[in-house]
Formats: sequence, structure tokens, C-alpha cells
Amino acid sequence: MKLTFKTALAAVSLVAMGAAAQATELRLSHQWSNKDIRHQVAQIVADEVAAADVDLEIKIFGSKSLFKPREQYKPLSRGQLDMTVLPLSYAGGQQPAYNLTLMPGLVKNHDHAARLSTSPFMEALEAKMAQDDVMVLVHGYLAGGFAGKDKCITSPDDVEGLQTRAAGKSFEQMLAGAGASIASMASSEIYNAMQTGVLQAANTSSSSFVSYRIYEQVSCYTPAGDVALWFMYQPLLMNKSTFEGLSPEQQAALLAAAEKAEAHYLAEAKKQDAASAEVFAKAGVELAEMSAEDFEAWRALAMDTSYKKFVEEVDDGQALLDLALAVE
Repeated sequence: MKLTFKTALAAVSLVAMGAAAQATELRLSHQWSNKDIRHQVAQIVADEVAAADVDLEIKIFGSKSLFKPREQYKPLSRGQLDMTVLPLSYAGGQQPAYNLTLMPGLVKNHDHAARLSTSPFMEALEAKMAQDDVMVLVHGYLAGGFAGKDKCITSPDDVEGLQTRAAGKSFEQMLAGAGASIASMASSEIYNAMQTGVLQAANTSSSSFVSYRIYEQVSCYTPAGDVALWFMYQPLLMNKSTFEGLSPEQQAALLAAAEKAEAHYLAEAKKQDAASAEVFAKAGVELAEMSAEDFEAWRALAMDTSYKKFVEEVDDGQALLDLALAVE
């Protein structure tokens, strides 16, 4: 009887050890502070998965503490990183098609962006991600604007001769077409570049303008308003094999968490633009507004620069561009 009891204890211990062995920790990397909307999206997923009690933990490494901003996609695709919130165009070197997710004038507003995320255009991009063993958990676009250290930026004429930071290859091409000198850097580096005189103008998301306190370094801010030229796709991505290696319960918990996070992302993204304008105004920064005429001038310039270059450089570029433009 004593032996049987010991055997039972051993069996219970083995079961417990087996359960512990199934517990999985995922590492999620991003470049932003914990006040940023993109961190909030990651945190919602982590919290919801933890609450689901499926032996799955997501550990978040923010503020570029694990990988440099532009160096996250490759380790993600290799399984060295499990998850990341990433501007997809950062990986345009690996997949040139991704540059279409930061194309001037392609997205009209946040609701249009949400429709793009569920369209054949996005399905085509997700097929390319799958080739790299990457999948989308949470879709999300953020809008943005321009900031000038010494002047307002509303039309193409305003950036001529200025050292300008653009978020992504396509915007760089368009701004170069307007006569700007381009300084490439992550949004987290704008503040120091403005402070040291390296940069005179920049464009990035409304959220990044606030979270990186750019209002301390500029005299004028052009937020996204009724007309928004700048939209950037910034999803929460996951290594596909890592996801497929999880239990059905863990996968279901992740997908449910992602659905909640995506709804939050869209709702908050809509608030970011007006909120950023309030922050800049409160800091004493002049606010400028882009007119419909300004927008059309930028878009005409983009057609001759960014769109044209994209089609020339990407094998199926025209087909992808047509898919995007087909979304009303």
C-alpha cells in the first residue's frame, strides 16, 4: 500500500512536470515607449492571453530593448523572435511589396484603412509574409503628418531644400521629388536629429510625434485632418511556425486577444490625430492644415515618383497597386 501511494505521488509529479513543460513564453519586441498605442495593442494581447489561462505568457520588450527598430523582421522570420509590432515597410528590403503599405495618398482615412486590411490587397501581402514564415495577428494603420523645425509644411513647395526625415521609401522618393534632402532614420531618432540640427522637417505617425515629444523641437505641426496624406500599416506580426506549434487552446486565446486588440487599435488610431494636435498646441507649437489642393499636389507628385518607382521595381507591383486602388 505504501509503494502504491509513492507510485501515485510520482505519477502526479510527472503530470505536473508535463503541464509545466507545456507552458510557453513568447517574446514580443517593439521600438516604442509603454505609453504608445502600439505598446497598448501588444499589452492587450499579452493580458488577454494571460487571462485565458492556457499556459501561454507573452513577454514584451519595448523601447527597442531587444532588437533595433529596423532589425526585427529578419529574426521574426527565422523564429529567433516570436512577435513584433512593426511598420511593415521597414521590411521593404526583404519584400519590396511591403513598401506599398506606406504609399502617399493611397489611404484616405481610418475606415478606408480598415477596409484595406480585409481586402484582396492584404491577402496578397499576407501570402508574401507566409513565404517568410510570418503571419498577421493584429491589423492596424496609423495616420500622421508633418513637423517643421522653423516653418510649416503643407505643400510640396514647403520642403524644397530642407533636410527631411520621411517614414519609408515611397515617401522619401516623393519628398526628394519635391526637392528635399532625405535623412533616413527610425522615428525614435527624430528628436535628437532635430535637437542637433541634423533635421529640419519630418513626417511620421501622430502617435510617434507625441510619444517621442517632437513638440519640444519644432515650431509648426501639420496633423492629419480631413485630408491625410500619410498612413502607415503597423501590424502585430507573429512567426507562423511558432503559432502553428501552439496548442489549439493557445491559438484560440491568441486569436481572441488579437480581435480585441484590433478593435482597440482602430478606435484609438482615430483619436490619435486630434489628440496630437492638442498636445502640440498646448506646447505652443503653431498648427497648420493641409488643404485639398495641397493633397492633390502631393498625390500628383507621388504618381510621378513613388507610384512609378514602385511599379518599375516590383515584379507584380502594378497588380498590387491596382488591388489597393480598387478598395473604395
